[in-house]
Amino acid sequence: MAAKTRIEWTEMTWNPVTGCTKVSQGCKYCYAERMAHRLKAMGNPRYLNSFDVTLHEDLIDAPRCWKRPRHVFVNSMSDLFHEAIPDGFIRRVFTTMADCPQHEFQVLTKRSERLRQLSRALPWPRNVWMGVSVEDATVMDRIEDLRSVPAAVRFLSCEPLIGPLEHLPLERLHWVIAGGESGPGARPLCREWVYSLRDQCRAANVAFFFKQWGGVRKDLTGRELDGRTYDEMPFTLSIPR
Repeated sequence: MAAKTRIEWTEMTWNPVTGCTKVSQGCKYCYAERMAHRLKAMGNPRYLNSFDVTLHEDLIDAPRCWKRPRHVFVNSMSDLFHEAIPDGFIRRVFTTMADCPQHEFQVLTKRSERLRQLSRALPWPRNVWMGVSVEDATVMDRIEDLRSVPAAVRFLSCEPLIGPLEHLPLERLHWVIAGGESGPGARPLCREWVYSLRDQCRAANVAFFFKQWGGVRKDLTGRELDGRTYDEMPFTLSIPR
């Protein structure tokens, strides 16, 4: 399943896996879970299992048919390193990405320990960007796992940002995305947390992308910080391995 997306830092999504389970506080109001339940109710055949982990074998090769280069968010509706996904399936997804150098693939996980364990068995072409979610200080250990991975671009998604993140170890990282939680039950985002992340990125020469303030109506709160938007992206060609 591939689709255009309104996620500001990518162009389209590719979901060879759907479904997930919660692992930390950032998962509490998971947008993908809400969407999966909605799609099941609408009769979407990809979501007959709702938000249970489901492998879609027929979608592994989908990017091979896309000729126009694009940024692709991998598994926006799951976590590629979920424990229910076989090692071999993950390797096949990485092989597809390696065989499609015209695209930049953005992979994001909360299961950094498994990422670290499998990383030596995976191909790491320059078009695969690898990130971990870091929503508050209790999960900063994910950063060390990420820094051990030989990806050309390593990034943090601090969304939903639900607590301060001070003294981030940004060495060998290239990009930080920050954003508030949105939708029902959204937890508040403090401006000081965002300023701190921006300033830390500035000091470390790391690209900073501010996605949204969030809230129940994110369309009303917008994504400006001090009167401007921050849409910085890493550039793989200028990043040494």
